[in-house]
Amino acid sequence: MAIRTVAPLGVFVNLYALLTATFVFYAAVHANALELKSFKDDLFAYPAILSSEGAYTVVDYRELRDINARDQVPERRAQAQYVDTGVRKVQQDLLLKTDAGNIRHIAVGRTQGAGIIVLYLHGRGGSRKQGVDDFTFGGNFNRIKNLMAGNGGLYLSPDFSDFGDTGAAQIAALIGHYAERSPDAKIFVACGSMGGALCWKLAARKNASGRIDGLLLLGSLWDESFFSSPAFKRRVPVFFGQGSKDPVFPVEKQEAFFRSILAKSKTYPARFVRFETGTHGTPIRMTDWRGTLNWMLSKAP
Repeated sequence: MAIRTVAPLGVFVNLYALLTATFVFYAAVHANALELKSFKDDLFAYPAILSSEGAYTVVDYRELRDINARDQVPERRAQAQYVDTGVRKVQQDLLLKTDAGNIRHIAVGRTQGAGIIVLYLHGRGGSRKQGVDDFTFGGNFNRIKNLMAGNGGLYLSPDFSDFGDTGAAQIAALIGHYAERSPDAKIFVACGSMGGALCWKLAARKNASGRIDGLLLLGSLWDESFFSSPAFKRRVPVFFGQGSKDPVFPVEKQEAFFRSILAKSKTYPARFVRFETGTHGTPIRMTDWRGTLNWMLSKAP
């Protein structure tokens, strides 16, 4: 006669409890790992990758294709399929009063309870309106607005007094205000052209660097002081987008700075995208917001 061995009831109870706890744990991890949902990915995908080695990528860029064939009016109005202006329903022009001064800014999406916050800091001669213009730069600002609104996030495009300590204090105050309203949000700062000076100053500020989870330098400059900053010590991810024919900030110098970051730490979360034949404004037009931010979300400290 065959003898069957029956496990005690307690074994099944403990096994069930273990499996349940494991499921809950992985569900929580998945829920906390925000990944931005798609918005017109096919239209905004990089046209072609010429080469890619580790964290360094060279993207094919052609003015006739990426401006003239993409815009209804070159450099002024993107074709309709690149834009969805319905996002203006959640766009507000606001004024924040702080000890650093009054900060005019445009907010798109959730001004509290956001899961992700992205700021765009304009370059010299720009204003808060540049970062929310739906039709310039091939509709790429419209895309980041829709990505934030569609993913429970917040997009901010502020004015500031200058590219020095006063401007940095104002942006730090703006970040602090919205960080308190959205305490669980990951915060990323994108800096176009001279706005990069503020990116590096924020990285060095104790009150701001602890809140920032990623920096995006778009056709911008470099700053060796980053290596002694709190943001570098936190391993805040950094993305560089640069045109190979940028007449303002030479690509060779930005590439050298990028490589110096990896020389300090081979595993530092930094990426460089070189837009071959692109000029100063090319990274603002061509950078893949979703791909870059999803990478930063996966590497955020």
